[in-house]
Amino acid sequence: MDLSSLPLTPLISLIAGVVILIMPRLLNYIVAIYLIIVGLLGLFPQLAS
Repeated sequence: MDLSSLPLTPLISLIAGVVILIMPRLLNYIVAIYLIIVGLLGLFPQLAS
């Protein structure tokens, strides 16, 4: 299986969900990092490629 063909957002969401279940205190940091990354990719789409 080629790793580059995996959709990135569902994979990140799945990993974040598991980590949040294990350590709920990390929820704030995970959400903040996710929003920063999504915002940067929205402002600078050339970073995604």
